[in-house]
Amino acid sequence: MHLSKRLGGASLLLASVVLFTACPSQTTISKINADPARYRNKEVAIVGTVRDSYGVLGNGAYEIDDGTGRLWVVTKRGVPSRGARVGAKGRVYTGFNFGGRNFGTVLEETDRRSKEK
Repeated sequence: MHLSKRLGGASLLLASVVLFTACPSQTTISKINADPARYRNKEVAIVGTVRDSYGVLGNGAYEIDDGTGRLWVVTKRGVPSRGARVGAKGRVYTGFNFGGRNFGTVLEETDRRSKEK
């Protein structure tokens, strides 16, 4: 009985560690813009309001404003509408070109969630 409790506790601890290390850390856009090299090729999450968006055939880019700054997000899933509140998860890249335009530092989206206002 005592051994099964220990194994159960150890299993729960291991599962928690795996879950928490798999989740990207949420950060502010001002922190990303202040030191893009720190976040380059790392997965992060941001939450904010879409201020601008451009899409063509399911690909596109949209700009998120989280109150601390703005950041372009590039996607292959279509773009959210202006004014939408979204959470975006992805990898940070610098020197990104899309449609003949250089976006500087961007988040390449891997997942997106709608957020309540």
